[in-house]
Amino acid sequence: MRIIVVLMLIAIVASLGSALVFVYRDRGQGKTRAVKALTVRVGLSLGLFLLLMVAYRLGWIGERL
Repeated sequence: MRIIVVLMLIAIVASLGSALVFVYRDRGQGKTRAVKALTVRVGLSLGLFLLLMVAYRLGWIGERL
């Protein structure tokens, strides 16, 4: 589970970085690539949040004391 979470976090940061690159490269032209990259980031973030909620509910992850 830990590996999946780390990989999703890396994907989220990579998507955010690609959106930044697209914003600087497409100066004044269409922002569609940046918007798509940010949409992917939001989707990944939401997916990660839901995955963590389901994993906690199913007992795959738990509280550490």
